[in-house]
Amino acid sequence: MTEGKPASAHLQAGRFKFAVLCAQFNSSITDVLLAGALDALKRSGAVDIEVVRVPGSWELPLAAKTIAERKPGALGKVPDAIIALGAVIRGDTPHFDYVAGQAASGLMAVQLETGIPVAFGVLTTNTIEQAADRAGGKDGNKGYDAAITAIEMAERIHRLRQ
Repeated sequence: MTEGKPASAHLQAGRFKFAVLCAQFNSSITDVLLAGALDALKRSGAVDIEVVRVPGSWELPLAAKTIAERKPGALGKVPDAIIALGAVIRGDTPHFDYVAGQAASGLMAVQLETGIPVAFGVLTTNTIEQAADRAGGKDGNKGYDAAITAIEMAERIHRLRQ
């Protein structure tokens, strides 16, 4: 399904819950990133996967924080890792700089404030062609790669807390 690197045999995601946040803006790219992330999770044995769509990359940090701060018994349990997927493509205005920078800063803040890893799968490219190359094209699938990172971090954080 994807041309990303195969899931490592040592990655066992079955005991962890994952939330995958996917921006709808630039959906021709983000849908491919989502497919790659889900492929990596399933190949690694994950079964508890929640997918949440948000309008764009700007909204990813708030969605991530809301999910990370769930109370027990809420809509779903708190995930062991979050995967944030989006595509911010440079245009003719400085909008790119604000959205890309704030999405990155916001997602970093979520993981530092909550202790839940947030894998950064937000493409920041100059052209749609570069984004396509990173979403299943010649440069692999960065959604797949972000999911592998999330699995690795879920495992490591679990071990560090023991």
